[in-house]
Amino acid sequence: MKYFLLAIAVFLFSAEIQAQNFDNYFIDNALRIDYVFSGDAASQTVSLDQLNQLPQWAGRRSNLSQLQWKGNGQIKISDEKSGECIYMDAFSTLFSEWQTTPEAGNVRKSFENTFLVPFPKGKVIIEISLRDKTGKYTSAIKHVVDPNDILIKKKGLKNLPAYTLIHQGGEVSKCVNVAILAEGFKADEMGKFREYAKIACKQIFNHTPFNNLKDKFNFYAIETVSEDSGVSVPREGKWNSTAFHSHFDTFYSDRYLTTTHVKDIHDAIAGIPYAHIIILANTDVYGGGGIFNSYTLTTTGHEGFKPVVVHEFGHSFAGLADEYFYESDVLDNTYSHDVEPWEFNITTLVDFSSKWEKMLKAGTPVPTDVKKGDKYKVGVYEGAGYSAKGIYRPAVDCRMKTNTCKDFCPVCQNAIEQLVKFYTE
Repeated sequence: MKYFLLAIAVFLFSAEIQAQNFDNYFIDNALRIDYVFSGDAASQTVSLDQLNQLPQWAGRRSNLSQLQWKGNGQIKISDEKSGECIYMDAFSTLFSEWQTTPEAGNVRKSFENTFLVPFPKGKVIIEISLRDKTGKYTSAIKHVVDPNDILIKKKGLKNLPAYTLIHQGGEVSKCVNVAILAEGFKADEMGKFREYAKIACKQIFNHTPFNNLKDKFNFYAIETVSEDSGVSVPREGKWNSTAFHSHFDTFYSDRYLTTTHVKDIHDAIAGIPYAHIIILANTDVYGGGGIFNSYTLTTTGHEGFKPVVVHEFGHSFAGLADEYFYESDVLDNTYSHDVEPWEFNITTLVDFSSKWEKMLKAGTPVPTDVKKGDKYKVGVYEGAGYSAKGIYRPAVDCRMKTNTCKDFCPVCQNAIEQLVKFYTE
């Protein structure tokens, strides 16, 4: 009995230490770090641009020094005195996608990237590591941040845009906080934007497992006003003045809608509690884009809006890969077939044991013939990650493959659920 009580006491003490970890090192503010990523197909460098302080931390407060997914890059915070890792997060970038395009073989370019981390109490070491073509992570920049640095700019204390809490699952500190922004909506179009924001939220919650996790999310609709109505379509010679300067034809792909003005996004919502971002574009042209732990950007006027916003949120929030493929795609060199992708829902079979192998029914052939999809709801089906050969997906169809599929496949559902728990529990 004494041993049992002692074990309980040790468990409670350990749990208390874990719960207090955030307060040991951080205050309830956010440190926003702006970087510039630059390079070409063969090289990449990271430079520090600006440090900013936001009035509230709206990210996770548990599992601070762990990663759920590895990402194409990682940011690590260590206490300067002890060297202890006190926070980590993973991310992907538009820059890393660009590096796989033919253009990157001929010219160097720069891309903005912004990361939110909890604001430290004392001096910390910030390190950015980037994943190379072999799957290895190499340090790209390491620098010290002093929280008392007078050049850390305070933002979000005044001139906040109008915003509406369209879904409240719980307290900011216990939820995934998502900001939904307007792009290409003029001031007199904000009523339409708010309706689209409600639809986007509803569509996400129409999908499993989000429908069972409503108490884990807060959604805010922020009225970021544009000078022009609609977004830019370069192939038509159309360049609009919008809040975030987004445009189609990213990497010369008609449907790929993105923005490189990442700092403008974060400047617009400084002071509003957020950790994840959805941008709704005022256009009926089909398209969108989603970058892990950066943003979702999708159109609203097209009939595909509802499934697309969920699909792109699968990228930006959950870190899920595209499960579709074409015989010749602008991004068909994104994944090396000799390296295991970091995304949980695709595999090259190089390290399949780290993926959904345990979810396979006994006797499931690997690879799995797509003609046997009715028998094997979870299998290993060839064709994913923009490649018809050499990369495999878990199901015949999934929200991460087509707009006609009604839900995420079981593997994606499991990945989303585990990630939400990682952020909130």
